[in-house]
Amino acid sequence: MIDHRLHVLRMVASHGTVTAAARALNYTPSAVSHQLRSLARELEVTLLVQEGRGVRLTPAARTLLAHADELYARWEEMRADLAATGGRGLGTLRLCGFSTAAATLLPQVAKHLRTVHPATVVQIIEADPEECYDLLLADQADVAVVVATASLPPTVDPRFDQEPLLDDPLDVLLPTDHPLATRSSVRLSQTAAEPWILDRPGRPYHQLVLAACTDAGFAPAIAHQATEWETAAALVAAGLGIAMIPRLARLPAGYAVARVQLHGDPSPSRHILTSVRRGSAHHPEIATTLDALRDAAVRSQQTLRGDEPPRPV
Repeated sequence: MIDHRLHVLRMVASHGTVTAAARALNYTPSAVSHQLRSLARELEVTLLVQEGRGVRLTPAARTLLAHADELYARWEEMRADLAATGGRGLGTLRLCGFSTAAATLLPQVAKHLRTVHPATVVQIIEADPEECYDLLLADQADVAVVVATASLPPTVDPRFDQEPLLDDPLDVLLPTDHPLATRSSVRLSQTAAEPWILDRPGRPYHQLVLAACTDAGFAPAIAHQATEWETAAALVAAGLGIAMIPRLARLPAGYAVARVQLHGDPSPSRHILTSVRRGSAHHPEIATTLDALRDAAVRSQQTLRGDEPPRPV
């Protein structure tokens, strides 16, 4: 077995502070500090240096982490090989994903898994992309579906195996009496003078819309903030602004809004990825999950290409 103190060090490196790592591990900060001091004494090196409210990893710690990443990848591969030869399965398969994936992709995947692996309990966790990686690293989730953003680990991160799943185009959401609402498509630059409804700052959707508008040559005037699509639809229907909505997202009926496709350059899309702990992708239950997600993505892409966005909703 791998020394658990290495896992604690990985969590501190990922979260940047002992307190945040302790929270993710469900430990007390003193317990985390004790384990790392014990590891440092045993190896006769310094692992962490206090720096403001956070900690800085020493060269010794970074060397240790590089080896730890390889050890954990080999451990995941070993577990996958044992399960493939008739060994014990996961028992509980934990899927995590952002809200749209949790609503449109993960339920059908979970249903398929219950048929293929009836002895496995499938659990779905709705979580923001950054939290999904924390859950994977803490071994609290096995498969994540995330929207690619600059704040996430790069695809070459040695702790994870990441693969592109699908591109999800963004539509603009307008009141039905808006002059552009009857168009089959519009350019994003045509909305530059509109008040916008965005998610809260720091969240992936907020970053995505800001980046798309910047590429189109303007900074959106943010009138309101909404986290849920239903809230955004209600605000748009009331004439309080416009919003951008992914094609995969489904709105509840009853709001006087229209979805209009965006065309030209840029035509923004969300790039959706799958991520698992490195080395675990060939575990039978995880491999089945990834295959099911690819099938679901193909069906979704066919729908996205073949259907006009419904107008009005």
